[in-house]
Amino acid sequence: MAETFHFGKDRLTVGKLMALSAGKIKGILDEDALHSVRKSYEIVQQIIASGKTVYGVNTGFGVLANTKISSSDTEKLQYKLLQSHSVGVGEFIPFEYSKLMLITKVHTLALGYSGVHPDTLLRILWHIDNNVIPLVPEKGSVGASGDLAPLAHLFLPLIGLGQVHYKNKIFNSADLLDQFGMKPITLGPKEGLALINGTQFMVSYAAKAVQRMHNCLEAADIIGAMSLEALTGTKAPFDARLHALRPYEGAQLVAQRLRILLEQSAIMQSHVDCGRVQDPYSLRCIPQVHGASRNAWLHLKEITDTELNSVTDNPIIFAEGDTLSGGNFHGQPLALPMDYACFAAAEIGNISDRRCYLLLEGKWGLPQLLMTNVGINSGFMIPQYTTAALVSENKTLCFPSSADSIPTSLGQEDHVSMGSISGRKLNRVLDNLEYILAIELLAACQAIEFRRPLRSSVLLEFVHDYVRQFVSFANEDRVFAEDIRKVASLIQHFTLVEQLNQFAAAQHIHLNKGFEKFSLD
Repeated sequence: MAETFHFGKDRLTVGKLMALSAGKIKGILDEDALHSVRKSYEIVQQIIASGKTVYGVNTGFGVLANTKISSSDTEKLQYKLLQSHSVGVGEFIPFEYSKLMLITKVHTLALGYSGVHPDTLLRILWHIDNNVIPLVPEKGSVGASGDLAPLAHLFLPLIGLGQVHYKNKIFNSADLLDQFGMKPITLGPKEGLALINGTQFMVSYAAKAVQRMHNCLEAADIIGAMSLEALTGTKAPFDARLHALRPYEGAQLVAQRLRILLEQSAIMQSHVDCGRVQDPYSLRCIPQVHGASRNAWLHLKEITDTELNSVTDNPIIFAEGDTLSGGNFHGQPLALPMDYACFAAAEIGNISDRRCYLLLEGKWGLPQLLMTNVGINSGFMIPQYTTAALVSENKTLCFPSSADSIPTSLGQEDHVSMGSISGRKLNRVLDNLEYILAIELLAACQAIEFRRPLRSSVLLEFVHDYVRQFVSFANEDRVFAEDIRKVASLIQHFTLVEQLNQFAAAQHIHLNKGFEKFSLD
């Protein structure tokens, strides 16, 4: 029987979120969660019956908060709310991100503070279970009252509007509901507001970035170690005693990983008395640079885990006669660490590009441009142009979105986070980083073969052999874009790191032992 996750009861982590999205874990709404949801919904009904004015229940929204809505118009108001806020523009976000938004919204609503009807949650769960994924434009959220525009598009299908992706086809939502013999639902008071108030766009982008950046950081340590081997660098700067004197956990983890990755390398042993005093910083300072980015990643992971289990709509329904209107929807707690992580990811690309350049210089016994017959061949010179271009592009993406704020809602929402832009930019930087690391890996695999017949460590030789299943040694120029694409795919789909971790575990080697907090769970 597949593992189950109880929405509204179990603690959601990035790892569990990704497992739910991939169908590896089954998400359910048990009777306890439905009871809490139903109780909150009944409190909203009591408010309507009493005639008491409560923001978001029987009033307008934003600058229209002081406009009273009659009980006969409350249902129409929810329908119009989703219509009016569906103003997103640009490309549709990846379907995986839309699914993450659905999952995170179900979890926060299932906590029982939002006043929605249980049937509304069950309909969203139907979308998740059947992979009927709404189309959501990427732009339009300022991350203040949550992600209003993206969430409005996400939930248009509930009322029979918008479009969905199902079995590799795009359908009008109403048409697909007809195929399933289903009808649009009628939203009750406050339900529309509960659906579109919240940070589910931002937190889904943050969670995906946590997963992707974790993979890049793991890969960067492996690839950096291979480059160090190819360049006959020393492992002395990774000594645990050195890092105990400046005990940042990220640096200590990376230093440990490097020591293990380089253990019992014949290449390393071959030059212990070479007389080289110091390596360039991009080799010597891998623990400090990669480690600082690890610390930034850990901060984002911890913030994201908190956000995944938070109630971020407004107003909050605590009990009969006890509702509070506040600002839990504001995206600033996510926007700042996503910007921080953006810089940290860009720096991993920056140092990787420097190692690419070192591999081409023709020093320390390597041929210039990593080919023996250059002139007619350009060798690996031009792939490094690509890393330089991607690193430069990432630098332009590092302006912090959270440093900006433009008032909206006629000044009612006079400070906004721009967190949705932080999340999209961070993932664009990660797109580029995956390619940068792939190019360094290509160059390192090429370079390490010039050290033959010497062999590297068991782990690094495994990585080299694994890459060689997809890309061969280059004796002369070819269309390197194909090589880059193939190796980038090993990083983008997490297979490089997963394969090495599985091999290491079979050898009873644990690269991250003692640093479990740096895992996705």
